Amino acid sequence: QVQLVESGGRLVQAGGSLRLSCAVSGLAVNKYRMGWFRQVPGKEREFVVGMSATYSYYADSVKGRFIVSRDNAKNLVTLQMNSLKREDTATYYCGALTGYGDIRTMSDYNYWGQGTQVTVSA
Repeated sequence: QVQLVESGGRLVQAGGSLRLSCAVSGLAVNKYRMGWFRQVPGKEREFVVGMSATYSYYADSVKGRFIVSRDNAKNLVTLQMNSLKREDTATYYCGALTGYGDIRTMSDYNYWGQGTQVTVSA
């Protein structure tokens, strides 16, 4: 069975950095498109970044601040978040897109982790 487990979320001050990890079992992260989304209660889940085989695509809101990467040996995906803002506060979800779909479209993803909470204080 496919399992995605996010970790690393915590309270951090604005301007600080945080590194999230998504440990994946049941599929190889280098074989599928992987992405990060985030969600605030009462709002729609928002695209953050997605990785195709050759490119990473970032939402404008995080471009220049966040960096996504794969560690194929450990089969995990990381999200390095820098210069954090209060509006980055959200539950962050790791997803895998195993079929055909748009890497920016939440409903196209086939698997999700449980999420990890990131809270950015003023």
